[in-house]
Amino acid sequence: MAGHGGSGKTSLAEALLFLTKGTDRLGKVAEGNTICDFDAEEIKRKVSVSASLAPIEFNNSKINLIDTPGLFDFEGGFYEGMRPAESVIIAVSGKSGVTVGMEKAYKYAQKNNKAKIIFVTKMDNDNADFYKVYTALKERFGTAICPVVIPHVENRKVTCYINILEDRAYQYDASGKATEVPVPEDAVHDEILGAISEAIAETDEALMDKFFMGEPFTAEELSKGVVEGTKSGVITPVLCGSGLTLAAVDLLLGAITTLLPTAKEKAGETAKDASGKEVEIACDEAAPLSLFVFKTVADPFVGKLSYFKVVSGKISPEIAPINARTGNPERLGKLIYIKGKKQEDAPSVLAGDIAAVSKLSETVTGDTLCDPKRVVSFESVKFPAPCMSMSIKPKAKGDEGKIAQGIQRLMEEDPSIGFVTNSETHQQLISGLGDQHLDVLVSKLKSKFGVDVSLEKPRVPYRETIRKKVKVQGRHKKQSGGHGQFGDVWIEFEPCDSEDLVFEEKVFGGSVPKNFFPAVEKGLRDCVKHGVLAGYPVVGLKATLVDGSYHPVDSSEMSFKMAASLAYKAALPTASPAILEPIGTAKIMVPDANTGDVISEMNKRRGRVLGMSPTEEKLQMVEAEVPMSEMSDFTTVLRSMTQGRGSFSLTFTRYEQLPSQLEAAVIEDAKLLHQEEEEK
Repeated sequence: MAGHGGSGKTSLAEALLFLTKGTDRLGKVAEGNTICDFDAEEIKRKVSVSASLAPIEFNNSKINLIDTPGLFDFEGGFYEGMRPAESVIIAVSGKSGVTVGMEKAYKYAQKNNKAKIIFVTKMDNDNADFYKVYTALKERFGTAICPVVIPHVENRKVTCYINILEDRAYQYDASGKATEVPVPEDAVHDEILGAISEAIAETDEALMDKFFMGEPFTAEELSKGVVEGTKSGVITPVLCGSGLTLAAVDLLLGAITTLLPTAKEKAGETAKDASGKEVEIACDEAAPLSLFVFKTVADPFVGKLSYFKVVSGKISPEIAPINARTGNPERLGKLIYIKGKKQEDAPSVLAGDIAAVSKLSETVTGDTLCDPKRVVSFESVKFPAPCMSMSIKPKAKGDEGKIAQGIQRLMEEDPSIGFVTNSETHQQLISGLGDQHLDVLVSKLKSKFGVDVSLEKPRVPYRETIRKKVKVQGRHKKQSGGHGQFGDVWIEFEPCDSEDLVFEEKVFGGSVPKNFFPAVEKGLRDCVKHGVLAGYPVVGLKATLVDGSYHPVDSSEMSFKMAASLAYKAALPTASPAILEPIGTAKIMVPDANTGDVISEMNKRRGRVLGMSPTEEKLQMVEAEVPMSEMSDFTTVLRSMTQGRGSFSLTFTRYEQLPSQLEAAVIEDAKLLHQEEEEK
């Protein structure tokens, strides 16, 4: 089940569970007591943050409901939940209409050849307008949109729901119980019938000819056309009702079992064998075992729980399948059927079904487990790349190790999380899909792993350089009884195009013996770790040892190392030092209507737009170079600007000189940072 945040997916899943006696009470998201939104974060926020599983049984069929998040910050849960599904029920709010989350779900289902049903929710609301939503769906997705259940509305209230294929109408009381009533006159107008005819005409050439001849379809042709068209993905039936009042949810149940394909028909997969050749794996219980893991739950007390779908064969606890990625056998823990947070032991799991297994040692999300006699690999779950980074800081001293351990466990659950320790800025950086995503991670670190942390804007890894050539002397002389210390060098410092220090020597006449050259270079390499403006590493620096002097007794490697350091400290302040900032290349995918807004935003962030090009997704890709320090909140801004349709990637390109008017603030921040580190 998929759709935009707030479209009523979880309430609809709850209604389906209640009607099939999968639960004895109808939970509500607002009250935090639904089967699918059971996580503490979901109850607190009243939104889904990860995919959840809730099987139901109806008409002698088992239906695995997977409720996926609708908010873009939790898009990883959408992808992990959609991966094992053969069909998709897309919820569309009767109030809000066609939204971005709905469009994304439809495109994903279309791209991955999944059957789909659209269910217009919240029809109990006075502001709901089915026909407005239906018109928008037709405009957006064309003749594939096929109305199957429509409301009859009088005085802004739904009086009954009409199943067009059966030519029957139903009224629903306050408890959601259906009573058949006569179909109101003129309730099913010609436009609706024409839309159904146009949709099923796409499924068969003979029907297409009949449609163009203007001949009406028989009831049998209509019903058969919708069933075959839905299973093949050519037709998308549209139904409506209310998850809160249960109105017409029974009609959706009937549509699921009659219109959508069974696991036998659709759960087969294309895999790659051990040689990398593509092979078709049919959903066959008698075939060798193959399954893929699409979700992992890491619990600090219970351990790891891996959700999987069996594509072929049968799995039971005594089997030791091979992990196709590692080549090693996996010892299985308990097999479990999952319903929300409830677990039930499973003696075995057959092809086409979904379950979970505990305590797999090496298997992670996306892995394939299979029979050693037929090793195959299924396509992994494709997770979105994290696009928002923050520095994560423990509130208690010494918790850095706990943070790393906790995040590693959370990354097993959610591969859309990124985590690195920046050795240069000495910060632990966590990345996610948005501010709410990161906020949930902070909450989970505290609740699951007992680590209280705060988030801060990451420090920018600036660099320093010089802009003109200078020649200076570095002379180190010290006498303290016995052997003294003496080192004397003349060094030319100049700009060059190099990330690392370039060291050369052009000493004539042995003024500095060759055996001291390495000491001079070592002294300079130690110095370039810290610049003279703000203490950042120095790049683009060439140092040439041109002259000097030595003492046959008092000179040593340490003396020349100190002399080189003195030369460096004397030279850089006079060599026109400057601060460099990291520049990234941003590739921003946006609808045509938003390209001007994005270009304007890039200009505000000191970026340079390099060009635009159309993409396969009917979006424009705006490519720009922009200071990475200006992009920390761009995820939120872009999402707001494009209503969630936009996305971007940012990769480091090079360093460029920071504008002089910004140098003072960077230097001041660096001083405060050094003071904090000294106080620690």
